[in-house]
Amino acid sequence: MPKQTIMTHAADAAGADVAVNGGALTLPPEPALRAFLREFCASRIALAGALVLALVVLAALLAPVLSPQDPYDLAQLDVLDSRLAPGQASSDGRMTYVLGTDEQGRDLLSAILYGLRISVTVGVLSTALALAIGLALGLLAGYAGGRTDALIMRVADIQLAFPPILVALILLVLTGPGVGNIIVALVAVQWAYYARTARSAAMVERNREYIEAAVCLGLSPTRIVLRHLLPNCLPPLIVVAALQIGSAISLEATLSFLGLGLPVTEPSLGLLIANGFQYLMSGKYWISLFPGIALMLTVVAINLVADRLRDVLNPRLQVNP
Repeated sequence: MPKQTIMTHAADAAGADVAVNGGALTLPPEPALRAFLREFCASRIALAGALVLALVVLAALLAPVLSPQDPYDLAQLDVLDSRLAPGQASSDGRMTYVLGTDEQGRDLLSAILYGLRISVTVGVLSTALALAIGLALGLLAGYAGGRTDALIMRVADIQLAFPPILVALILLVLTGPGVGNIIVALVAVQWAYYARTARSAAMVERNREYIEAAVCLGLSPTRIVLRHLLPNCLPPLIVVAALQIGSAISLEATLSFLGLGLPVTEPSLGLLIANGFQYLMSGKYWISLFPGIALMLTVVAINLVADRLRDVLNPRLQVNP
């Protein structure tokens, strides 16, 4: 029996989805999602960061269920329980404060869980809005070119010339504290990063053959941008967005630490750290330490995942884990 026939029957008997090419078995291409997960999980550090990030997001989502106390309900707070050390019981003996309490008598574990919820929500929403605005403007500038490109990029250059925290401080001084206002401030300092990244990717893709073919076929500019240009510009923007989530959370914590972020009744991690800053030298370290550890773990986990995404989505940057 010919060799090719034998190999074909062997493949059929094994039930494998293979093709015979010149007497050799050719496996089908690996699905894109499976290949992405395999490359991502090849790095143990990135996998650990993804696990920590998943736990943080899960804790933020389930904060009302996991928290032994609602830190926003003033009726549940007792001034006699203020600044209790970790492991001490409440004045009425009904609960034990695992991580201690702050100066308002809030259970720090509950306050951290709710603070994570606010910080992660603010970081994700501000990044998503900034990505949408920057992506739209960047694609418009990169595809249209000319005066439109010059105008958008000069505005972005002016935005990037100022330190992000300075722009955010000015906007919050004008608008006042609040979740909505701080999201607007974070969007204002982030959109230019996405606009420049999208514009660079669009200018590279605009000169490729598939764009020229779409133009020759008479497709509308809107269809070319949305159906052909946009999908090929997304990988670098995904990496930038992942990194900017961590930056947005850090910036929000900084603004809240300075007293210009969220109101006192809705403390985020930055405000929790600020509440205990004055007690650090008096031995009551836990008021600032535990929120600081939660903030550090969140930002580090996001950065580890973003770094691995950069390596996986850009094969030229891949290194051995």
